[in-house]
Amino acid sequence: QVQVVESGGGLVQPGGSLRLSCVASGFTLDYYTIGWFRQAPGKEREGVSCISVGDDITYYADSVKGRFTISRDNAKNTVVLQMTSLEPEDTAVYYCAAALGSGYTCYKPYEYEYWGRGTQVTVSS
Repeated sequence: QVQVVESGGGLVQPGGSLRLSCVASGFTLDYYTIGWFRQAPGKEREGVSCISVGDDITYYADSVKGRFTISRDNAKNTVVLQMTSLEPEDTAVYYCAAALGSGYTCYKPYEYEYWGRGTQVTVSS
């Protein structure tokens, strides 16, 4: 069965950190562009961070630059989103998505083929 599963969400205070993981089964993430997207209540889904296939070029939304880091662990078939200095505005459901090959951006979530069910991140004191 082909799927991606997110984990690592939770409740954290402002300024705190969380580490989200995206684990794939049924396919190898090495060949896929991976994106982390998020959706807050009443808002559209937005691209947070993406990592391309092969050259591992990364993209970050302006709102998370310097705070979030995306990386691959091919041995574990996993992509990690390390989030630091979290802000209440980061509260959302975070989704991992995969698109085969390269040439994808974080601006077009509809281009991504495989999606997880999401993990809730809540930043609140």
